[in-house]
Amino acid sequence: MASNRKIMVLPGDGIGTEIMKANMRIIDWLAKYRSIDFDMQEGLVGGAAYDAHGTPLSDETLADSIASDAVLFGAVGGPEYDDLAFELKPERGLLALRKEMDLFANLRPAMVFPALVDASTLKPEVVSGLDIMILRELCGGSYFAEPRGIEDQPDGTRKGFDTNAYTTPEIERIGRVALDLARKRDGRLVSVEKANVMHSGVLWREVMTALHAAEGEGIEYSNMYADNCAMQLVRNPKQFDVIVTDNLFGDLLSDCAAMLTGSLGMLPSASLGAPDPETGLPKAMYEPVHGSAPDIAGQGIANPLAQFMSFAMMLRYSFNQGDEADLLENAVATALKTTRTGDIMTPGCTQTGTDGMTEAVLNAMDQLAR
Repeated sequence: MASNRKIMVLPGDGIGTEIMKANMRIIDWLAKYRSIDFDMQEGLVGGAAYDAHGTPLSDETLADSIASDAVLFGAVGGPEYDDLAFELKPERGLLALRKEMDLFANLRPAMVFPALVDASTLKPEVVSGLDIMILRELCGGSYFAEPRGIEDQPDGTRKGFDTNAYTTPEIERIGRVALDLARKRDGRLVSVEKANVMHSGVLWREVMTALHAAEGEGIEYSNMYADNCAMQLVRNPKQFDVIVTDNLFGDLLSDCAAMLTGSLGMLPSASLGAPDPETGLPKAMYEPVHGSAPDIAGQGIANPLAQFMSFAMMLRYSFNQGDEADLLENAVATALKTTRTGDIMTPGCTQTGTDGMTEAVLNAMDQLAR
């Protein structure tokens, strides 16, 4: 069916522009063969926005993003922006979008495709069949809480400080998303913090435990320290189903989980807000986890698959188009059997670049859609 859902497209910097261009070919395929059309608007963010407007996120782009049904994001950053003031760095544009759109729930699936079992640095028996979801709180904690800053000290030294703070409502709302995800998956939830050394972790554990007791019937629940969780992700990742944690630990643990899959280039994400009272759908932004990869930008070798799978999450969570999401994810799995970008290359496959990987996915979509 035709759709007039509005997508705000923010390619960003580095390989973000390359993988977003590839994603547009997937969108064009859906328009041609599935009659699924979107109202597309493109804007600047990160370093590209700073170059054009002197800010990593203009008020106009922020307003357009808030007015959209979903934001499709590429990546931001690059070494040419390293010397900018903190508030002007490209990453501040991304953080501002998350904050102003109140995208508090960051879903980061880590799934090992059968064809990529040997691409992981871990033993095949450890990662084969892996399918976990890391749920990261995205609008609080160390990246936003006050006070924070750098101060000159009386003795001539300097002090940098950040605050890791959470309130009961902030923990409860991410906890409810976690319980809902666990119900839709394998029914197992692990809440991760550092209650042994951090007061914010003590509150996180207390609130999550109480929430599970009150609303988590049928969900197998446990608590785990963040350092142990990092170890367990490498030791025995299949023990997990859904992991819920705060902003800082979620950032670290999701990147750790990404490498279980063989490459950061394989990890998508969805950042969701509260459901709209009228539509029932949340404000949302979808982005690959891998970043702008300036070392390979412009060479045509970037892996576009995390971007494709982020778009598949958009189809699923923002537009209720699960069949098309399944088609795209299955096409990625099919393409991986024979074709790889350099970051996930294994013997017996054909190595290609961004365009070649995109062609392989489109060809698989053609085959699967027959």
